[in-house]
Amino acid sequence: MIAFSLLSAFLPIVIIIFVIVYAVKNKEKGEEAVIRHLYTYLVLFATLMMVIGGGISIFMAAADLISPPSYYQSYEDFKQIREDNKVKDEKVLTEKELRARYEQTVKDEKNRVKESAKNQIIKSLGFIVIPFPIFLYFNRMRKQQNV
Repeated sequence: MIAFSLLSAFLPIVIIIFVIVYAVKNKEKGEEAVIRHLYTYLVLFATLMMVIGGGISIFMAAADLISPPSYYQSYEDFKQIREDNKVKDEKVLTEKELRARYEQTVKDEKNRVKESAKNQIIKSLGFIVIPFPIFLYFNRMRKQQNV
């Protein structure tokens, strides 16, 4: 978390320094060419970061799909909450019925996490499928500008 906040704080500074150094270095090419090159590199950077972020997100969602996190509530906690929240006319459950409900709750939670992971994979594919062709187009444009 600290690394992410440091990265998000220093990234704009690094980009600004890159822009200034590039503009000073290529002053003789003309202002329009420098702006065009900077725009191309910024689009390449942004789309590459989106593709990398989408790939990381897909990997994390696939990990949740393959091995969903454990259910956080123990059977004893589940039983205690059920006993504390009893309604007056509610049927008293046997230990076996209570255990069956707990097992069903655990299964339902794992299925919910798996469905959420599938949904996240589909959403993350958008962060790869949409910016990747833009990245390829601007990379081809960058190569033509340098010729």
